[in-house]
Amino acid sequence: MDASPPPRKIEDHAFLALVILITVAFAFILEPYFQAILWGVIIAILFQPVHREIRDIMPRWPSAAAGLTLLLIIALVIVPALLLTIALIQEASVFYARIQSGEINFAQLFDDLRASMPAWSESWLQRYGLDNFNAAQERLREAAADSFQFVAAQAVNIGQSAFSLFIAFTVMLYLTYFLLRDGETLMESVIKRTPLRDGPRRELLRQFVLVIRATVKGSIIVAIVQGFIGGVVFWLLGVEGALLWGVMMGFFSLLPAVGTGIVWVPVAVYLLVSGALAQALILIFCGIFVIGMVDNLLRPILVGRDTRMPDYLVLITTLGGLQLFGFSGLVIGPVIAALFIATWNIVAGMRGQDEAALPITEPDDLPDAASVPVGEVEARLRTDAAGTQKPASSPQGG
Repeated sequence: MDASPPPRKIEDHAFLALVILITVAFAFILEPYFQAILWGVIIAILFQPVHREIRDIMPRWPSAAAGLTLLLIIALVIVPALLLTIALIQEASVFYARIQSGEINFAQLFDDLRASMPAWSESWLQRYGLDNFNAAQERLREAAADSFQFVAAQAVNIGQSAFSLFIAFTVMLYLTYFLLRDGETLMESVIKRTPLRDGPRRELLRQFVLVIRATVKGSIIVAIVQGFIGGVVFWLLGVEGALLWGVMMGFFSLLPAVGTGIVWVPVAVYLLVSGALAQALILIFCGIFVIGMVDNLLRPILVGRDTRMPDYLVLITTLGGLQLFGFSGLVIGPVIAALFIATWNIVAGMRGQDEAALPITEPDDLPDAASVPVGEVEARLRTDAAGTQKPASSPQGG
């Protein structure tokens, strides 16, 4: 009897189309709060070990344990971030006011820098069109436009959508609470309902959680430490806008192959050519042996070998994520890259298993090699090469 399954009915195809349509509509509804949902998931993943410790202390009150974890998150992450943002806005306002009043004159600073530079550098400046302030200002503006474009866009969006930002922030905290309380149950539910085999779907989920933790711990925490140390060094050296420069160093440290040197190296060069030799040497020493070594010391401790992604791939995906998703692209880009690698590793593993499971077939008329004398084998090979006759059957005797 033929045991083949019956053909799909039109009702099955209609139901599949309905599932896809409703899923796409649901995604469109969530799209305005995509970043709030993303950061809620990220914070819940990062603080899940802490929540487990609190839940083990009070196992009969899971809601209270999630609430205490959320209060801890607000105290350790949200409040310091708000205070830093307020201080940064105040310092940027003061810095801008000093520029507007003429107290900080970039043209004069440029002329002083040119006057302090050696004579041989004059021809180099003329070659690259940097022998006057306007040309240098235009070239610097063009060089920095791409780097700060998304920062400016985010600042404008925040200024124009303060209420939407507040709503998104509330959604993030609200979602974080429920993910902390019911995260494990939700994760199992997602695993069971994902239309993949059990092995691949669990591996993809494991990679997602692993890369989230590795990216945040290994990049954002290192960026905070490097930015803090850089800002303190600038403040001790008396450099104007130490907080602003520290935040910039923290941001650029998120980009592999760029790092904090894009901020402190030009400042060190300016101090060097302007005659502040001691300050320049101190800044160079701290930049190389203090700020630069933070990444080499902390990242292996915080991340270890979790991500196993090359630096060039992290750089490209981070920049692409920033371009598409703004600040959240710092996490989205590497996560997508890690899932891409994990997916194709799973595909390669499945293909390898399938190939290993294939039976090795042989022609039925091929005799056992052990039963054929060596001379007969050589004769058959010569006959096959000539193509004049079929091989004879194996003799009975030796």
